[in-house]
Amino acid sequence: MKVGFIGVGNMGWPMAGHIAKAGHQVVAFDLDKARCEKFAAEHGAKAGSLAEVAACEVVITMLPTSKHVRAALTEADGGAFIKALKPGTVIVDMSSSEPGDSREMGPIIAKTGAVFLDGPVSGAVPRAITGDLAIMLGGDDAAAKEKAKPILSCMGKKIFETGPLGSGHAMKALNNYVGAAGLAAAAEALSVGKRFGLDPAVMVDILNVSTGKNFATEVVIPSQVLTRKFAGGFAVGLMAKDVKIAADLAKQMGMEAPVAQLVSQRWIEARDTLGADKDASESVLAWDPEF
Repeated sequence: MKVGFIGVGNMGWPMAGHIAKAGHQVVAFDLDKARCEKFAAEHGAKAGSLAEVAACEVVITMLPTSKHVRAALTEADGGAFIKALKPGTVIVDMSSSEPGDSREMGPIIAKTGAVFLDGPVSGAVPRAITGDLAIMLGGDDAAAKEKAKPILSCMGKKIFETGPLGSGHAMKALNNYVGAAGLAAAAEALSVGKRFGLDPAVMVDILNVSTGKNFATEVVIPSQVLTRKFAGGFAVGLMAKDVKIAADLAKQMGMEAPVAQLVSQRWIEARDTLGADKDASESVLAWDPEF
């Protein structure tokens, strides 16, 4: 297929690369033109305009927020993308976007005869590189989902159909909230234990054969925190954004979710202390500078 890809950043680069390696013709766009041209040269792809991307059969967006997605699809270059869209084109937003924004975008894209789906991912940069992302696919058009799946399968073998449009982004935010809560709780426990005289490395070993085991204790803390690498591949600002999406979603559903609200506050604190571009694993230093 001819596949458009908007956003060849840390995640988008390897994701689009897998599509090209699978034999599809990739037309890439990024605001960083030099980076986009470098990607095209390395992967036998084309660095195109937004209008050229819109002419593809399937279009993937991998951008920081819903606002960036909306800008790229409807506003940038005088609305070049949406003006060039053709009936039957399938757009899959794989960014970590707001579920409500995705539901708003659907009808806007539908006016052109194209279809908008949401397909956020889990696995961060390491699994983007290996092509083993978990993909959460939401949308209201079954045929469009089937058309997109061969492209999505280039980037991840686990494709979960989550329901109507926006459900993928809701699931992604809720997943990241649970992961963020696990890291915040583990970091807090290790800080308390260290002050008491426990060895954090021994604590992690014990947690990982006990009921406290989670992704943070198994992967993030051993590989990134105890080693002081802080290079897990997911920015603290993005984590704060995703957890806030989950906390806000609870409010929209009329639910009290005090744990989500508290975890959101903790990650906003980490973002504001460290800077949004720092690795999420470094959040432990924001919560406890002596960690």
